[in-house]
Amino acid sequence: MAANQLSFLLEGVYVAKTKKMGRGVFTNVPIAAGTLIELAPVVVMSAGDRINIDKTLLHDYIFEWGKNKDMCAMALGLVSVYNHSYKANCNYGMYFKKESISIISVRDIAAGEELFINYNGSWDDEKKVWFDTK
Repeated sequence: MAANQLSFLLEGVYVAKTKKMGRGVFTNVPIAAGTLIELAPVVVMSAGDRINIDKTLLHDYIFEWGKNKDMCAMALGLVSVYNHSYKANCNYGMYFKKESISIISVRDIAAGEELFINYNGSWDDEKKVWFDTK
């Protein structure tokens, strides 16, 4: 990947319908632990914008943003489609200066598996999220 590259999606990663959660992100190729799956630019919005967005369906698709988490960001690419799991096989990283989010595998992932992130921010965080998990 080039140093100035702003986006990346691993070949074989795609969006499909899931049995329980609507849509999700899947892979049709094996992925080794520690692999960069996606790098996506984000649209950063102010604290004022976040107040309004939190009143809409978009609330479920934004990320808290900034050192104080007072702003929000909408990730472009597939990032907002990854479903939540307390046993996530991927982790996400936020890069405030570069205005981007990365998705990296935390374990080996088999072809055909759905890719999950933990919405709490750390792949193994078991704190309750704001919605009923399935």
